[in-house]
Amino acid sequence: MSETVLDVKGMRCPLPVLRANRALRGLAPDERLRVLATDSAAVGDFQAFCRETGHALLAWSEEAGVFSFVIRKKPE
Repeated sequence: MSETVLDVKGMRCPLPVLRANRALRGLAPDERLRVLATDSAAVGDFQAFCRETGHALLAWSEEAGVFSFVIRKKPE
């Protein structure tokens, strides 16, 4: 399964979620998007975004101040 990477490091809320939403629109159902962000507010933002849109937040982690979110686009 392919995975697209979106680097939004340095961007502040709400830009990481807005850019991820735009990237997800270009993906096929069930494809994965990995988002790399540095804004600590992104953790709650992506949890809420996935809950509200139906996309699946498969995993998230933080290493050296960089948050990584793996989102699977919802099926059609």
